[in-house]
Amino acid sequence: MSYTRVFTGPKPKLQLPKGACDTHIHFYDDRYQTLPNTPTPPAVGVAEYRQVMDWLGIGRVIVVQANAYGDDNRLVMDSTAALGHDKARAVVVVKPGVTDAELDRLTKAGARGLRVMNLLGGTLKLDVAEEMAARIKPYNWSMLLQLNGRELPEHEAMIKRLPVRIIIDHVGKFIDPVPVDHPSFRCLLRLIDTGNVWVKLAGWYETSLNGKPNYEDVGALARALVKHAPERMIWATNFPHAQADKFGYPDESQLLDLLLDWAPNEADRKKIFVDNPSELYGF
Repeated sequence: MSYTRVFTGPKPKLQLPKGACDTHIHFYDDRYQTLPNTPTPPAVGVAEYRQVMDWLGIGRVIVVQANAYGDDNRLVMDSTAALGHDKARAVVVVKPGVTDAELDRLTKAGARGLRVMNLLGGTLKLDVAEEMAARIKPYNWSMLLQLNGRELPEHEAMIKRLPVRIIIDHVGKFIDPVPVDHPSFRCLLRLIDTGNVWVKLAGWYETSLNGKPNYEDVGALARALVKHAPERMIWATNFPHAQADKFGYPDESQLLDLLLDWAPNEADRKKIFVDNPSELYGF
């Protein structure tokens, strides 16, 4: 599917509070070697994303290591530096055996999280989650987990053992979406109730079978999550929508406005957009 990226447009109805944080974006640059079997969209960088920040009213951002670059964190860290320490933090990928000196260097440069991707193309899988959690704990990093949410029950005990803050990606990424009374979704709620697990409201268009404009199958889960624990939710654009060749390039403004329905309470939205990411990423 061919597509055109759009970086600006009509303002969303939802006016973001000051300091709102987009907690998941990627950058791509042809100067860096990519790995096979990973999404590798055309190059896009800080200049384009700054237009999206202006468009939506985003004040802060978390740059997440793209699967395409494995554990080569140069692009993610260079982009974080370009955006500025007052506005940006990074989530990186480091492998078992990484030195303390490298973890310290990355922390000083703005890294605040480790990405574990238990799906095709991920560099770190759940089999190293406990080992890596022990390594990042002294640096106060969180761990970002992306997996098929239907598999959560089989990993529940391990996730509860992890000694760092955990962020479950993409509204749980249930492939395919489940009803709110499904055992795997109930498992996600139990994990949230530990007080150590957050959920990212992002990328729902990748799993929704209902599709736009409302993505109601995943929207029902998002609505239930916000109602259950707004203090454990964060939000992201998922810019630049690395799998847009499969799903089409979404309208950033329309995606954001879904939060008016999913999180209708303004105080809850301030938690989701400002307070919760500030706590997780040290703004």
